[in-house]
Formats: sequence, structure tokens, C-alpha cells
Amino acid sequence: MRILNLTPALTKKLLVGRRLHDAEAERVARKIVTDVRKRGDSSLFFWTKKLDSVTLNAQTIWISQKEIRGAARRVSPQFLHALRQAARNIRRVAEQQLPIEWSLEVEPGVKIRQLVRPIESIGCYIPGGRSSLVSTLLMTAIPAQVAGVPRIAAVCAKPNDELLAAANFLGVFEMARIGGAQAIAALAYGTKSVARVEKLFGPGNKYVTAAKQLVSADCAIDLPAGPTEAVVLAERGNPAWIAADLLAQAEHAPDAASFLVTASRKLANEVAAQVVAQLRALPQTNPAHRSIRSAGAILIASSRAAACEFVNHFAPEHLSLLSQTSSLLRQMSSSGTIFFGPYGAQPLGDYISGSNHVLPTAGWARRRGGLSAADFVKCISVQTISRSGFARLADGAEILAAAESMPAHRQAVRIRR
Repeated sequence: MRILNLTPALTKKLLVGRRLHDAEAERVARKIVTDVRKRGDSSLFFWTKKLDSVTLNAQTIWISQKEIRGAARRVSPQFLHALRQAARNIRRVAEQQLPIEWSLEVEPGVKIRQLVRPIESIGCYIPGGRSSLVSTLLMTAIPAQVAGVPRIAAVCAKPNDELLAAANFLGVFEMARIGGAQAIAALAYGTKSVARVEKLFGPGNKYVTAAKQLVSADCAIDLPAGPTEAVVLAERGNPAWIAADLLAQAEHAPDAASFLVTASRKLANEVAAQVVAQLRALPQTNPAHRSIRSAGAILIASSRAAACEFVNHFAPEHLSLLSQTSSLLRQMSSSGTIFFGPYGAQPLGDYISGSNHVLPTAGWARRRGGLSAADFVKCISVQTISRSGFARLADGAEILAAAESMPAHRQAVRIRR
């Protein structure tokens, strides 16, 4: 693993590099999205065959409840126990995140209320490359259920028994064998076999991310979720534990970025040695071998303050603070999620702690947090204005309308006097 001095030039390179527009991914995604939107099922089935080697038709695209329930009988009791634990924790967190309804009288006779209503239908994209990501179904479907979403449609190109068992456990029986940009297009625009949804959720590869951005003008999306990022900020700690966290996130994909940011060259050398040692235990086909060398690095900052400044600018998807110092936590302003303390192994957040693992990448953590139950609802304001309330507001409204040269606005108030 590379050890680099964290200079202003390197900082600029790291920040700019991940913002590069992937023109090729967008070109491919646009071709597929346009084709599915134009030709519907025939295009969807064509691209599924071409890209995923799965032959589908209108009868086989949706997985039957019988098959879903059958898968649930084939998985181990240990898996089901872990599934229940993860689901319980995710649900408890989602329940705390849900916006509440409220009512406020801002002036006598002027009452504003907030209603909270679920989105009518959502699509959960479940990555299914080397394996189906069971955890992504939990992280998207459970907050949707807490929010009261009536229709939850899930898609995965090659669902395994564990994913289907999770769907059975959650009661998500609308699951299609589709993936990639073609699945995003089908959910966003609808085909004869796939009813469109109002909003799309879940991470994916660069083509899925590009497709989500392309359809976002017509179908809402959750957040940009690009290549995985992990940062460990530490001056001391267990080198083996730090290396293990960096490799865990590097395992997601060849372009996953893992960084140790430290002011300690001693710790840097110890972690680098541990990365080499632990890599030997991973199969050569594991993406961590490539990503830890090409997209990862150990960054040596000139001071703790410089390290904190870099982390806040980088705004990583995952951030580990090994020191449980409240002053350090207060300095952190931008991250998708923070693991606070040495026992916060990052995979615990990926699977089972209850915090959502659908998180902003590529600096989006400077603008928003991770997925929450609030992303699955609409907050609707209700304005109740009495006759006396109208009298209190009318003069000010007319003055403001006149200032904006909006005579029809002014008349709509004046006509009620």
C-alpha cells in the first residue's frame, strides 16, 4: 500500500480525481436507458440476456412466491438469526428517523401543519455481481416499510437463496431478475411487465449510477452512490485492525478507495506491513488486491489539524475515528457515517448495527447524510387561515406582491377584503 505525504497538490488531485465525469459509463447507460424506454420489454430482455446471460420473458421475469418461500427453507438457521438481528436494529433506527407530524399557530388565526405521507411506490436496486447483497435489501426495504410505502419492488440480476430468504422474511414478494442500467430504466419508465415506481433506491456499479442520474429528471433517486470510500483517521491504534477495515471496504470493487490518514509515520509503516500480510490470506481474484494498490493509500499529514481538514474536505462515505475523544468528533463536519472508537469495525455498519449503509460518496457527504426513513416520505404542509388570520396577513402580502411586480397575486388577496 502506498505511503504518501499529504501535500496540497496531492489533496487537490484526490479531490478532483473522483469528480471526473465518466463519459463512457454515461454513453453506455444512455444507450440502454433510451432503448428500454423506447422498446420496453423486448429491450429489457435483450440487455438482460446480453449483459447478465439470463434469458427472460414476461412469465419468468418475476420470481414467484413459491420460489421465494422455497429459498427460505434452504438457508441455515444461523443466517436467519443474523437476518433477524440486523433487521431488528435497522428497523429501530428507521423508526427514530421518521419525520413527525406537527401543528403550529404562527399568528392568531394562522395555523400551519405538517402531514407525513409515504411515497406510493419505490424500487430497490440490489447489486448482484459476485454475490447478491442481502444487506442492501434490508437497508432499503425496511425504512420503506417503516415509512408505510405501499409498493416495494426489488430487482437483482442473479438473486441467491439468501437474498430470496431475506425477501420472504420482509414480505417483499415483488422481485424481478433484472439488473444494470436496463433495470433502472424499466423501474423509472415502466414496461409491459414492470410497473414504474416513483423513486429509486440502492447502490450499483458505474453504469447503474449513470443510469440513475439519467432518469432522475423523470423518477426520483435516493443519492449518488459511487465507488466505496473508507477513511481511517488515527495517530495510534491497532495496526492489524486498521488494515482489516481498509481491506474490508477495498473488497467491494477494484475502484474502491481506502485511506489511512495519520500524522504518525510509525503507524503508517505498521499498517502498510499489515495490509501486505493480510492480503496474502485473500484470493488473488478478490478486488481488494487491485483497489488497495491503485485507489488506496496511507496519507501522512503534517499535523492532526491538517489531517482533520483533509478528511472534512474529502467527506468520505465511511470514516473511522479510533480515538473516542469528543473533541475530535466535534471537528468532523462531513462524512456519510462515522465509526467512533476502536471496536467500530466498518462491516458492522455494512450489515448489522442498524445504521443505513446506503451512503453518499464522491464528496456528497458535504451536502447530505446517508439514507434514512425520511427519504421514503413526503412532508406536506397544510395552511389553515381564518378570517382574522387573513386580516393580519393581507397588508404584508399585498406589499410584497407589489414589490415583486405581481399584480395578480395582489388582486387574489385584495379581492377577499
